[in-house]
Amino acid sequence: MFVMLHVPWLQSCANLMQIGAPLPLLGCLGQYFKVLESMEVLAGQHGKEIIEFPILKLNGRTMEIESTFHMYVQPVVHPQLTPFCTELTGIIQAMVDGQPSLQQVLERVDEWMAKEGLLDPNVKSIFVTCGDWDLKVMLPGQCQYLGLPVADYFKQWINLKKAYSFAMGCWPKNGLLDMNKGLSLQHIGRPHSGIDDCKNIANIMKTLAYRGFIFKQTSKPF
Repeated sequence: MFVMLHVPWLQSCANLMQIGAPLPLLGCLGQYFKVLESMEVLAGQHGKEIIEFPILKLNGRTMEIESTFHMYVQPVVHPQLTPFCTELTGIIQAMVDGQPSLQQVLERVDEWMAKEGLLDPNVKSIFVTCGDWDLKVMLPGQCQYLGLPVADYFKQWINLKKAYSFAMGCWPKNGLLDMNKGLSLQHIGRPHSGIDDCKNIANIMKTLAYRGFIFKQTSKPF
C-alpha cells in the first residue's frame, strides 16, 4: 500500500504532472531522500550482523547525490567474518577489525544527519531502501538484541521494489539487477556492496523521477 505524505507542495507537484509542465521537484515527496542499504551478512554460525552502513543524501529537486555517509561496522557477537561473507560482499576481515560498533556508527549517523540539516523539522526527508528488510527487520532486531534504541527517523521509508513495481507494472524478483535491466541502466559497481547498492538505488530513483513517477512512503506506522 502506498501512503501519501502530507507535504505542502506535493499536490501542486502532482497537478504540474497532469498538465505536462516541467517538474520543479522531481521526487515530489520530500526535500531529501536518504538512500540506505545496510550490508548485513552471516558473521558467524548463529545470526546476522550489520557490517556496512552507507547512506546517500539525495536532493529531492535535482535527484543528485549531495552527501555520503559510509562506515564499516565491527561485528561484536560474531567478530570473525565467514568466507561466504567475503565472497558475497568483497568485505574482508581487515575492513571491519577495529571499526566502530553499531552503537557508535548510529551515533555518527545522527551527527551526520544533523550536520546535513536532515534533523531540521522544517526539512522533509525519508529513507529509501531496496526492500523492507533493512529497516523493518534487520536494524530493529539487532538494536533490540544489543539493547540500543531505534531513532524515529528509521521508522519511515520507501521500499524501492514497491515503488518500481507501481511505476513499471512488474515486481523486480532479482532486486536491483531487475530494476536496472527494466530501465536499461548499467549496474554500478559490485552487487551486494552496500555503498554500490546505494548508488544503484539513487540512479534508479532518478530515472523513475524523470519519467514522472512520484515517490510515496510505503512503510506502515510502527
